[in-house]
Amino acid sequence: MSSMRAIASSPSQQWDSKLQTHLPNASNKPINTNPNLQFKPTRHPLPCFSLNSSKSQTPLTPISPTTPPLVVVGSANADIYVEIERLPKKGETISAKTGQTLAGGKGANQAACGGKLAYPTYFVGQVGEDAHGKLVTEALRGGGVHLDHLSSVGGAPTGHAVVMLQGDGQNSIIIVGGANMSCWPERLSDEDLRVVRSAGIVLLQREVPEEVNIQVAKAAKSAGVPVILDAGGMDAPISQELLNYVDIFSPNETELGRLTGMPTESFEHISKAVAKCHKMGVRQVLVKLGHKGSALFVEGEEPLKQPIISAAKVLDTTGAGDTFTASFAVALVEGKSKKECLRFAGEGSHS
Repeated sequence: MSSMRAIASSPSQQWDSKLQTHLPNASNKPINTNPNLQFKPTRHPLPCFSLNSSKSQTPLTPISPTTPPLVVVGSANADIYVEIERLPKKGETISAKTGQTLAGGKGANQAACGGKLAYPTYFVGQVGEDAHGKLVTEALRGGGVHLDHLSSVGGAPTGHAVVMLQGDGQNSIIIVGGANMSCWPERLSDEDLRVVRSAGIVLLQREVPEEVNIQVAKAAKSAGVPVILDAGGMDAPISQELLNYVDIFSPNETELGRLTGMPTESFEHISKAVAKCHKMGVRQVLVKLGHKGSALFVEGEEPLKQPIISAAKVLDTTGAGDTFTASFAVALVEGKSKKECLRFAGEGSHS
């Protein structure tokens, strides 16, 4: 079986938000509500959430036959977020300038983006029966995400991550899988697979078991629903079986290099690495290029390039790639051209 290597996402561009929404709420497993939990776009990138004294929330966008939903299947984390001037050396202890716990995870990040873009968005995932699970659930609900398919499991804690933000805006992340990687049923429920088949587009990442992604992608493909696979997540081979069901594969340039074992220092290098992905059967490859923008490679066509849309100052790159990919997915399901999708993903996800 052929395979590709993927690594943990390391976004390299701040994406901020001036997005709006409307969406109803729904969780099949009620969790205590904290009315102070809400989306906080001003300091952290679009998909991050935190406690705030304001009680405003994004209302849910109703599902209708004319707007088939974005369905995100993936991870939900509590991100322990610390700001430091630099990484500690071996054996060294340093002090953080600030620290807080925010809701995150690649799947939750992308779902939050869909909700904030006023597009009906379902999130399929798992959290633990703990305080972190409540934080993530209420943050997503406040961000306008449909939670009918978010499960609370007793056999594992909510996934979490330590995000170390350095003074230059770059970050280092350590992930603990928790409920994202444990306690999934051997077969997803008919209800979960039904919402996948009714989607306008399905968005996957690599912070849940590969078997879950395969089930979802296979169900989507059987119903003619396009699937986008974000390469970010576990550092493990991607099976050919999963790639067979993927319509758009989306790595950043670092991931692309490690996936293919090829250099990605120049656009020519990236093009050759993408050609290797095409040989694996992935016809469309959406590459996030950090400060150089992005590019969509469709097999047999000239690549579409999107230059970076500059921010005055990079505050934080956490979640940047997640926001970009989700924005692209929303634009695509709304019927925009591929070039418009690239532009929208750059423009709409940062200010």
